[in-house]
Amino acid sequence: MRLVEGRPDMETVYSDDPAAMARLWQDKGARWLHVVDLDGAFSGSPKNIDVIKRIRETVSIPIQVGGGIRDLKVIENLLGMGINRVILGTVAINDQEMVASACAEYGEAVVVGIDARDGKVAIEGWGVTAEKDALDLAVEMKGIGVRRIIYTDIWRDGTLKGPNVEAVRDMAGRAGVKVIASGGISTLDDLRSIKGLERLGVEGVIVGKSLYAGTVLLEDALALADVGLEENVC
Repeated sequence: MRLVEGRPDMETVYSDDPAAMARLWQDKGARWLHVVDLDGAFSGSPKNIDVIKRIRETVSIPIQVGGGIRDLKVIENLLGMGINRVILGTVAINDQEMVASACAEYGEAVVVGIDARDGKVAIEGWGVTAEKDALDLAVEMKGIGVRRIIYTDIWRDGTLKGPNVEAVRDMAGRAGVKVIASGGISTLDDLRSIKGLERLGVEGVIVGKSLYAGTVLLEDALALADVGLEENVC
């Protein structure tokens, strides 16, 4: 399922079998799988652990998971079932001590997702906009041990309107950590624009709706990735 601008009232369901869809992308050559528990993101705790486990059992490629991950026990459980990265969002605002503990314990298996609306951080399934600048939060996260950030421009997410290249550039240049861009990818030219930021530390881009809509073909995206940009594909 995909949302537009994070809005539950603007969802598109592409399949009722996430594990089968994961296998399809793996068969097409995907090298990473990006999975978000949307129910968990809105409720504050994971709601689709069984589904995530089935996805993990179905594919062999690395998987990163986000959505409602807000305590160390959940992180331990997800990594214990073979998930390769966990994505922390709301707790980066509400419980930075926990984020620091997770980074100390699990290193690069911990990623922070910074989702921005007009430059401000959105939390709790994007339903709440915090009084925190996204760039300031990125600097804080580096300071407590975060090594990788997934940056999403909410206004671009699911819209196929192109990424916010300037914001991604600012995030990578200021944060000083690895950055994965997300939101708005529609064409190969969009991917090329993100790839141009590679020297700043932008190491990947999440491609979702454009794959399902057919505006980007996975094989073309992977060919571009082979020139020097890691693809994280959902």
